[in-house]
Amino acid sequence: MRKYTCSICGYVYDEAIGDPARGIAPGTKWEDVPEDWHCPLCGATKADFAEDKINNKSATPELSIVENEANSMSELSFGEVSALCSNLSKGCAKQYRLEEAELFNQLAEFYKAKSSIAGAGQLKDISTLGERDLASGYVQANLIAADASDRGALRALVWGEKVTRILNSILRRYEKQQDTLLENKHLYVCDICGFVYIGDKLPDICPVCKVPNEKITEIKRR
Repeated sequence: MRKYTCSICGYVYDEAIGDPARGIAPGTKWEDVPEDWHCPLCGATKADFAEDKINNKSATPELSIVENEANSMSELSFGEVSALCSNLSKGCAKQYRLEEAELFNQLAEFYKAKSSIAGAGQLKDISTLGERDLASGYVQANLIAADASDRGALRALVWGEKVTRILNSILRRYEKQQDTLLENKHLYVCDICGFVYIGDKLPDICPVCKVPNEKITEIKRR
């Protein structure tokens, strides 16, 4: 019997145990689990699971970090730069670097004011950006944080990568199900790490950053 681990929250699907609460009998092989089955804890799809625990990433070839960073920044919209500065502000605040947090917050507000309202294709654009971040952005950011021995940044990057994966998972589900994905469901967002959850019952703790669910806010529909 094999085991498969959710890359978002760490839930382990054990073929020997199955998921009886959701109709998956003990002994059910992973390949026989229905494609529409989702992680019981965070709602991730089968595509977000990997056999056993996720292995350490293979060594990354040397990159011209400055060159790649410059090219990536030149492609960012005002809205994306605003979001980036906002996240940096929150990260600084959690490390009690209040002066830096305020400066990043001012930058976030500045670029937010300059950003235009997103048009058609917004969800597709978000998915594309998420895939790009997972493929290269987080790799480069982890290299920089590790080189600086910044444990706070490394932890924030772990959270950010998991949240990006779950967002992409939700976008894939939405592409197939459209508005039926949200029918009779509640939408929640973690105030700490940004984890997004769609479901009937709020988890006891955030699957990503492990804060109690009192820190998870329900997003009301207009």
